[in-house]
Amino acid sequence: MTDTDLRSVALESKAWPYEEARKLLKRYPNGKPSKDGTPAPVLFETGYGPSGLPHIGTFNEVLRTTMVRNAFHTLSDQPTRLIAFSDDMDGLRKVPDNVPNQAMLAEHLGKPLTQVPDPFEKFDSFAAHNNARLREFLDRFGFDYEFASSTDYYGSGRFDDALRLVLRHFQGIQDVMLPTLRAERRATYSPVLPISPKTGVVLQVPVEVIDADAGIIAFTDADGERIEQSALGGLSKLQWKVDWAMRWVALGVDYEMAGKDLIDSVTQSSRIARVLGGRPPEGFNYEMFLDEHGEKISKSKGNGLSLDQWLTYGPEESLAFFAYREPKKAKQLHMGVIPRAVDEYWQFRGNYTGQDAKQRLGNPVHHIHDGKVPAETLPVTFGLLLNLASLPGVGDRDTMWAFLHRYDPTLSAETHPALDRLIGYAVAYGCDFVAPTLNRRAPTAAEAQALRELDDVLAKDDGTGRDDEDPAAVLQNHVYEIGKAHYGKEGLRDWFKVLYETLLGSEQGPRMGSFFALYGVENSRRLIAEALARAA
Repeated sequence: MTDTDLRSVALESKAWPYEEARKLLKRYPNGKPSKDGTPAPVLFETGYGPSGLPHIGTFNEVLRTTMVRNAFHTLSDQPTRLIAFSDDMDGLRKVPDNVPNQAMLAEHLGKPLTQVPDPFEKFDSFAAHNNARLREFLDRFGFDYEFASSTDYYGSGRFDDALRLVLRHFQGIQDVMLPTLRAERRATYSPVLPISPKTGVVLQVPVEVIDADAGIIAFTDADGERIEQSALGGLSKLQWKVDWAMRWVALGVDYEMAGKDLIDSVTQSSRIARVLGGRPPEGFNYEMFLDEHGEKISKSKGNGLSLDQWLTYGPEESLAFFAYREPKKAKQLHMGVIPRAVDEYWQFRGNYTGQDAKQRLGNPVHHIHDGKVPAETLPVTFGLLLNLASLPGVGDRDTMWAFLHRYDPTLSAETHPALDRLIGYAVAYGCDFVAPTLNRRAPTAAEAQALRELDDVLAKDDGTGRDDEDPAAVLQNHVYEIGKAHYGKEGLRDWFKVLYETLLGSEQGPRMGSFFALYGVENSRRLIAEALARAA
């Protein structure tokens, strides 16, 4: 397919990254203008508050924004940039629950995060530590981005002209913000937050504009003394909704998405951007990730999953798949979602080759890999690997490969590197989360009879020796026939549950024919014998 044909299909695609990218085409039908007449890059931005360790929600925003950016590249030849902006000049409002040296951090409440010592004692500041963690993770995924620090931009004077603009429109900004605040908050609210020259704390106090062009403000410090000082060069910062709007205008941001909890903030910041003479960016509001209890995940609480936790038990692609699906639907994020995300990713990847252009552009893997989907396929499911890894004496990589090689002699770590990686994840997840929960119950008398008949059939026919049939399919047929004989066609689900609970110790499980073929018929018959022994 030519680039022209691809662009034609993308212009009609209902995949959400293309729907978002088309907003930018409408924004700049003739390209983004620049001062010198050359095409200016369309600017994407993501924001990050480094008051706590990065979590998957942070990564999710950069990933989704990158998917929109890639979709825009399909639709347009206009250049683009992506800025990952860290609000590291924000004052530390509270001590996170999931970091060491909390008493030390409490002594620095209110100070810019870049002025708070690193509780991990590895970096110059708490912000530097968390920024490094974020960049390390984004780099691991190969994101094309430019990191930007609020402290650097304020301190270097890069925002000074925009700060003067805020001071000139001080009352207009107040007119936007004050009606949205409670009475007690209105009494002290100021768009500008001065940095105390005495304590270094970001002050939440009323501010008087003395000279907007010179950038001079006045305020009362915490000790009651009236102070006149510059608001420029890092001596103040803006309230975050005003800061957001100022940043959009100062940098020329064209696209930024945000969580559903920030809908009102987007509305107010957009109004402020217009007060400043700018144009708010395009974007959409995504739903939040929830922990297993249905609560919003939080950097400071550390609930939900961390980036490192997911990547201990599942590959990067599975995390990207989870983030891509249904961005406007709230999803629970806990350990239990990882296996399904892994298998669904590979299911969509397996379908990609046989799809037409329209279907491909709607396939999540197209956006995960920016249209360069790897060719390697997966011969067994991740769920099947988990079941195998959770059995006694099997939970190590070498033993897993021994079973796989017997199942298919052509399989090896060299020919199937993705499978080799998944074995490592399956061993880790199976050991930590599956094996401890297994409880192989005793079968009832009726269930035992069905298991005996299944054992008899497996003893006579292990599924091998037929050139035209897959052993797994033959074994699956045996399972079906015994199940239909005892439970009827409508009761096969109950039969499968019996096999899962008595042989594997779980309520759910794999396609049993595939499991028997992978685990081996003799080993599978041993599981049946153990189950029958429990019934005695």
